[in-house]
Amino acid sequence: MKRILLILTIITAMAMPAAAQLNLGRAAKGLASAAKAVTLTDQQMTDYVKEYIDWMDKHNPVLPDDDPYTQRLAKLTEGLTSVEGLPLNFKVYNVVDVNAFACADGSVRVFAALMDIMSDDELLGVIGHEVGHVAHHDSKKAFKQALLTSALKDAAASTSGKVAALTDSQLGTLGEALAGATYSQKQEKAADDYGYEFLQSHGKNPRAMAQSFKKLKELQGEQAKSSKINQLFSSHPDLDVRIKRMQERADKDGAPAIE
Repeated sequence: MKRILLILTIITAMAMPAAAQLNLGRAAKGLASAAKAVTLTDQQMTDYVKEYIDWMDKHNPVLPDDDPYTQRLAKLTEGLTSVEGLPLNFKVYNVVDVNAFACADGSVRVFAALMDIMSDDELLGVIGHEVGHVAHHDSKKAFKQALLTSALKDAAASTSGKVAALTDSQLGTLGEALAGATYSQKQEKAADDYGYEFLQSHGKNPRAMAQSFKKLKELQGEQAKSSKINQLFSSHPDLDVRIKRMQERADKDGAPAIE
């Protein structure tokens, strides 16, 4: 998924309409982007990821625990507490973008509009794909690259080893860089396989992986004229190939058809 990290945004108020829209426009103007030859420790990376996801949760409408969307997601991910020893946490953003993303700290954010168009199995496949990027350390590498090329003007960390706090402007620019980040075909293939096997391990029909891709492809065509929807995997011209590969694997495994 072009991924994901995907992401995006500054939403300016808690009192947002039920279907808010992610907006990448603010805070990025006038900030020069230049890669720095900076070495980041694992702890510094952890601190920056936490700062970013805290900022995202603060500036987007997070649905409460008792909301039906949140309850549905909690039921789907019940028992999914960690990956590769990294604790996972899930939240729903009440926005109109059709998307989801996972951060290197194990934070997974699913957008309400994506949940609206996916069955439980399809949604779980997409979540599995995202978790796969975390398990394979793709998310960490993408975050570090975005951090060093877009968010930091002067230095990534002080000489004391403590990270330099990012400004709202830098965090906004970092969000844009992550939204524009892409994974390699090899990384996407591995994450697709992870999502497929993730469904199998949860007793779900793995054919839902291909089905979820089909829905996203259809949405691409339907919403091509609209700027309101940020399609998952929208930057990948090889989506047809990925659908075919997941279908062929499901056929080989004898997975039942999906009506």
